[in-house]
Amino acid sequence: MIEIVIGILVLLAIVFVLLYNNLIVLKNNVENAWAQVDVQLKRRSDLIPNLVNTVKGYMKHEKETLENITNARAALMSAKTPKEAAQADNMLSGALKTLFAVAENYPNLKASENFLRLQEDLLDTENKLAYSRQLYNDNVLLLNRAIQTVPNNIVAVLFGFKKKEYFKAEEGARQAPVVKF
Repeated sequence: MIEIVIGILVLLAIVFVLLYNNLIVLKNNVENAWAQVDVQLKRRSDLIPNLVNTVKGYMKHEKETLENITNARAALMSAKTPKEAAQADNMLSGALKTLFAVAENYPNLKASENFLRLQEDLLDTENKLAYSRQLYNDNVLLLNRAIQTVPNNIVAVLFGFKKKEYFKAEEGARQAPVVKF
């Protein structure tokens, strides 16, 4: 009888350890995925000063557009959480869309080799960023699902695992920017 009780306790301990390790793996996947988003956000932010400097000479009358980009970049660089980063990212994306829409009125700028290269680099970064966001949200889904389902939720409560935030676009980010001339 004692052997059966000991066997059950050992089995429960093994299951407990396996559940805990699974939660750790999921948590680390979320953190890694967020780091990939952060890398792409940083890469995009690093491209912005070059873009602004290239555009400045051509767009003397578009000071507000350039200021919006600079402010959005600063907000993105100081973001601490996925929610803050998402808000700043949405702000920067809108400002960049406006910049490229306004750039249509400057044929010399559109033909500038430097501007075209920066535009290509930003497009490449945007594609990588979209993939990174998706990967992050997929990993958040897996972790949050594990934390909320039995028997993982028991281990999650015991060790303080918390749900993670998704990287979400704000409502205004889904609309085309308004460009006034």
